[in-house]
Amino acid sequence: MSRKRQARPPAPQPLTPLVDAHTHLDACGARTAEDVRAIADRAEAVGVQAMVTIADDLDSARWAAGATAWDDRVYAAVALHPTRAQTLTETARCEIERLAATPRVVAIGETGMDLYWPGKLDGCAEPAVQREAFAWHIDLAKRLGKPLMIHNRDADADVLDVLRAEGAPETVIFHCFSSGPQTARTCLDAGWILSLSGTVSFTNAKDLRAAAALIPPGQLLVETDAPFLTPHPFRGAPNEPYCLPYTVRALADLLDRPAEELARESAETARRVYGISSTV
Repeated sequence: MSRKRQARPPAPQPLTPLVDAHTHLDACGARTAEDVRAIADRAEAVGVQAMVTIADDLDSARWAAGATAWDDRVYAAVALHPTRAQTLTETARCEIERLAATPRVVAIGETGMDLYWPGKLDGCAEPAVQREAFAWHIDLAKRLGKPLMIHNRDADADVLDVLRAEGAPETVIFHCFSSGPQTARTCLDAGWILSLSGTVSFTNAKDLRAAAALIPPGQLLVETDAPFLTPHPFRGAPNEPYCLPYTVRALADLLDRPAEELARESAETARRVYGISSTV
């Protein structure tokens, strides 16, 4: 059954404070200020106090930056997704840089490497083009002093190679971290942030679940990546920021830690990393 035809998961029991470190409000169906407020209201009702909506192409970047003016609970990140790296023209670079410099755009992302889709998806950027675009986004993050948000799919070695070659920004976030313990240790030793999504609730994600146990307080974020990656037991249903407590409780069960502690620690890290006000 397609995601569009399934009902939304029921609202979870509230868990607060939480910050959704990576979501796609436009892909969740938001178009207007009213749409954004409705999503933020559903999230706040279960303890999600703020969210960062992510762009993956130029139109999405414009929309995400604009959406931050509609609701104080919404922040944004802008970049061109690695699969669209071939569209990073000089005009696109100028616009991404302009949008990224605005105060409520709190990160550069999602950018990085995706070696899953080339050859499978028509029009997907080839690896060499992705590397060039990734390097440009790294430089932009360093010039603006903003966190770099990384998309990494089947590309551990390539992503780490580009970061070493270019020199990583002060703050690096691996969104929807899905690698195993070895890559996790490399990232954590470098001081980078790992953001976990609903995939950590999937019992067949053994390497990821082993890696999750390595993440210390201060280097953990939690996210929905909505409308994708809805946590168990609602896998395949449409995801939204209000579903974040399901992921945090699944992570708490995995780590045998109180969900309230993980919520507080991850929210504190999100506010520090993104510069999100504690009054939101």
